[in-house]
Amino acid sequence: MIDVLVPQEQEGTQAVVRAWLRSVGDRVEENDPLVELETDKVAVEVPAPAAGILSEILLDNNAEAVPGAILGRIAPLAQSLGNEDHASVPSEPSSSPALRADEGSSIGLAAIQFREMRLSPSVKRACLQHNVDPAEVEGTGRDGRITRADVDRFVQAAARPAAQPKPIDQPDASIASHSVPHDRMRLRIAENMLNSVTQAPHVTAVFEADFSAIIAHRDRHKSEFARRGVKLTYTAYLVAAAAEAMKVAPAINSRWHEDRLELFDSINIGVGTALGNKGLIVPVLREVQKLSLEGVAAGLDALVEKARAEKLSSADVKGGTFTISNHGVSGSLFATPIIINQPQSAILGVGKLEKRVVVREIGGVDTIQIRPMAYVSLTIDHRVVDGHQTNAWLSRFVELLESWPLD
Repeated sequence: MIDVLVPQEQEGTQAVVRAWLRSVGDRVEENDPLVELETDKVAVEVPAPAAGILSEILLDNNAEAVPGAILGRIAPLAQSLGNEDHASVPSEPSSSPALRADEGSSIGLAAIQFREMRLSPSVKRACLQHNVDPAEVEGTGRDGRITRADVDRFVQAAARPAAQPKPIDQPDASIASHSVPHDRMRLRIAENMLNSVTQAPHVTAVFEADFSAIIAHRDRHKSEFARRGVKLTYTAYLVAAAAEAMKVAPAINSRWHEDRLELFDSINIGVGTALGNKGLIVPVLREVQKLSLEGVAAGLDALVEKARAEKLSSADVKGGTFTISNHGVSGSLFATPIIINQPQSAILGVGKLEKRVVVREIGGVDTIQIRPMAYVSLTIDHRVVDGHQTNAWLSRFVELLESWPLD
């Protein structure tokens, strides 16, 4: 048998089996997509390591998948040619006491069902352990297959008392409501956010930036960029300016360790990308300090398209040293604190761009101007930097935006 293994490297705090793309008994070719894993940051497909018959699934849907664990097994094609019937439904010893269909035995009924249904080994063991007839369990897996989680829910529901005491915080019965179960990504986001504010003392500084200069530059050059197949967005300017601002406060691009501060030479900037109701993911543009504005824009466009198509690889979301949250695209003026993407030391927030009345000195005279303005904030880990470095970084960042050359 050939083992199908969970990849040794994964991006995210925990991986689970999201869905099997093939069933036991299916023939697969080498590198065919076999099973999909999901972490809090990315979903990845594990390919078949060889051609053959998928003979066994050891980790079913929603099972935790630690690096190196065996997901399932494939019978090599040559070995399985004469055993297709056995590959389709793994046989069980007829003499096994657990599978003997004694009259009136609930275990015996389960054994009969095992011969008629495709059940993974873990599901079979759970059914036998709890005397569950699989025909009574509603399957939520691929093509209606029963997962281990389905069996566990069935057992819990059977053991639950008929009447539950009303919790103290239960809403009044007259209030209409309904429940929406948390999906895996939302649970992982919640876990990461809580861990971040628990670990790091968050402090936020807010500045205001005039976008007139970059609007003028974009208006002049966006058609030229488009002819070369590059979409020039405001976010590209933010990323480029953020990388340049690191020169005045390098500790913003760092990581805290208990015995030292790790300063990064590479500036790898993650950009928060909303996936609608599915949550948020942060693809990373690497080595930004080496890129031109056009290079930044092209890289961002490719990453955002992959994120929205759910095609990001683990390499696309790992290795970030700084993050930008452009929350203003959804309408907010500013948000505080924007929670730091651990183990980074800071995160930039950019609010809604809108025309505001400001006072500007022109020729020594104060004048009232209407300018396109946005609030920009830097939330820092106060263990790493203080107000001086925070404000120095923001001052330089705003200066770069407001003095962007037209050509």
